[in-house]
Amino acid sequence: MIDEAGAFNPGYPALAPVTGVVLLMSQDFTEATVTTLRHALHAEVTAVGLTGDAGYDFVLAVHELVTNAVRHGGGRGHLELRRQDDVLTCEITDQGPAPGQLPVRLPAVDTAGGRGLWLAHQLTEGLILTRLLDGVTATVTTCLEPTVSDQAAAPSPLRRGEPNHPRRTTSDG
Repeated sequence: MIDEAGAFNPGYPALAPVTGVVLLMSQDFTEATVTTLRHALHAEVTAVGLTGDAGYDFVLAVHELVTNAVRHGGGRGHLELRRQDDVLTCEITDQGPAPGQLPVRLPAVDTAGGRGLWLAHQLTEGLILTRLLDGVTATVTTCLEPTVSDQAAAPSPLRRGEPNHPRRTTSDG
């Protein structure tokens, strides 16, 4: 089946078009500005609707990555917070030496520290670590809950046996 735009459509509902990326925050940081950065991040995350435990988890994950950048990445870094549709992405970049391994595992209980990457991974939808020539970029993502207006605009999911369902069942065999 070909739709009006000339694209192949095998009977599935059309996907919503991808909208642009919105830069919510772009800020350099040092040890002296970590607390201020965390408060500003919390305000931005809350403003886009990520509240409650999900909001606190995301802010804590980013805070752990910012702290890692200060401790292990040259004492300073840069944070960028973006939103694209219902996905919130935060990149933390530092200029420290890129280590050979970036462990994303829980250390032994008798080990002090070393839980930042593990926490960031556990508290978000995804963690990506990218080695650069002059540092590391840590990227975390989380999904925002759709708002009531988003849910009203979205088509309801089709159930098996309903018209237009790709696996429609009939009594004809």
